[in-house]
Amino acid sequence: MTTTAAGGVFDRAHRRTTAGLLMLVTFIAFEAMAVGTAMPTAVAELDGMAWYGWPFSAFLVASVVGMVTGGDVGDRRGPRVALPWGVGVFAAGLVTAGLAGSMAVFVAGRAVQGLGAGVMVVLIYVIAGQAYPPALRPRLFGAISTAWVLPALIGPVVSGLVTTHATWRLVFLGLVPLIAVGLLLVLSAGRQLAAPEDPAPSPPGRRWWAVLAGLGIAALQYAGQRLDAVAVGVAAVGLVALVAGLRPLLPAGTAWARRGLPAVVASRGLLAGAFFGMDALLPLTLTSVHGYSATAAGIPLTAGALGWAAASNLQGRRPDLRRERLLRVGFALLAVGLAGTALAAVPALDGWPAYVSWAVAGLGMGLGMPSVGVLLLDQSPEHRRGADSAALQISDVTASALCVGLAGVLVAAATAGLLSLPGAVVGAIAAFTVIAVVGALVAPRAAAPAVAPGAAPHTTTLAAS
Repeated sequence: MTTTAAGGVFDRAHRRTTAGLLMLVTFIAFEAMAVGTAMPTAVAELDGMAWYGWPFSAFLVASVVGMVTGGDVGDRRGPRVALPWGVGVFAAGLVTAGLAGSMAVFVAGRAVQGLGAGVMVVLIYVIAGQAYPPALRPRLFGAISTAWVLPALIGPVVSGLVTTHATWRLVFLGLVPLIAVGLLLVLSAGRQLAAPEDPAPSPPGRRWWAVLAGLGIAALQYAGQRLDAVAVGVAAVGLVALVAGLRPLLPAGTAWARRGLPAVVASRGLLAGAFFGMDALLPLTLTSVHGYSATAAGIPLTAGALGWAAASNLQGRRPDLRRERLLRVGFALLAVGLAGTALAAVPALDGWPAYVSWAVAGLGMGLGMPSVGVLLLDQSPEHRRGADSAALQISDVTASALCVGLAGVLVAAATAGLLSLPGAVVGAIAAFTVIAVVGALVAPRAAAPAVAPGAAPHTTTLAAS
C-alpha cells in the first residue's frame, strides 16, 4: 500500500468511501435513536409489554460481542472481507425484527442487529486508518460525528411519523436497501482495503469475554431498575462479570488511564458516560420538574446536537492542532455545560438554563469525540487497529450504560420518596461533572508516549480508496 497526499474527504480519491461510511454511520445511528419511538407500538402489537426492556438489552449485549468479533476479523481478514458480513448480519436483524410475529422473534432480531452494528462500527475505524492519511482524519471524524448527530435530530420524528401513518415495521425494513447502498459505495471505492499479509492469531476466548462483559452490563442495568435486596445481589454479580469480561478486552492500564492508548480508550468512556448519562436524564427533568411538553423538553437535546455538529466541523478544519489539547478543551466545555445544567433542576428557574448549557456540553463533545478517534489511529499499529477500535467502542458503551444506570437509580430513589427529584438530578449532575473534570485531567496522557532514543517511531501505511 502507498501513502497518498492529503486532499479532502470528498476529493476524487475518497468521495465514494466517505459517502459510503457516512451512510452506514447514519443508518446505524438512526436505528439507535429512532427505535425507542417505535418500540411502544411494536411491543403492544406483539403483546410483549412484560418484555419491554429485553429488545434494548439484547441489542446492547450482542453489540459488545459484535465489536470484538469485528475487530478480530478486521485484523485477520481485512475490512473488505469483514464489512459485508457485518452489514449482512445487521440487515438480517432488521428483517427479522421487521417481520416478527412474536416478541421472542423480535428480541432475537434486535440481538442480531446488535451483533452486526458492533461489527460495522469497529470496521469504520479500521477503514479510516487504511484509506485516509493522518491529515484527513480530523475532517473525516468530524463528518462521522455529524452523521451520528443528525439522526438524533430527525430520527425520533421520522420514526414517529412512519409508525403513526404506516407501520412500525418500516422503521426496520425500510433501512435494508439503504444499508446495502452504503456497503456498495465503500466496497466499490475501496479496492485497496487489503487484508494484512501476516496477521497475528486472535487471542482465544475474546468473544466469550465479550459475552460476559455484555451480560454484566445488562445485569447492572436490571439492578438499577430495582430498589430491593435482590438488586444488590444482581448488581454485585453484574459488576464482577463486567470487570472480568473487560480486562482481556481493553488495553492494559485503561482503568488508571496510563499514558498513550490506554488513556485514549479511557477518555472515550469518560466523554460518553458523562454526556449520555445526563442526555438521558434531561428530558425527564424538564417534563417532571417544570411541566414541559415532550417537544419543548427535546429542544435542549437539539441544541446539544447542533453544538456537537458545529464543533466537529470546526476541529476538522484544523488538522494542525494537537488532539490531546483539543480533547482537554472538550472535557472542560463538557464540565461547564454539565455544571450549568444543574440550574435546570431548580424549580424557580423554569428550566431555561438547559437551552444554553447543553449547547455548551455539545460543543465539548464535538471537540472531544473526533479527537479521540484521531488519537486512536495515530497510536494503534495497523495489525491491531480492529482490536483497539473495538476497545474504544466497548469503553463508550460500558461507560454510557453505567452512567445511564446511575441516573436511573437516583430517579428510582426519588420515585420511592427517598429524595426529591431535583435532588436526584443534581446528584447525578455532580457525579457526571466530576467525571468530565477527571477527563480534563487525563486528556494530556492521551498523547503518544515519547519515543526512546534510538528507537524507530511508529509508522503506518495508508492507501487511497
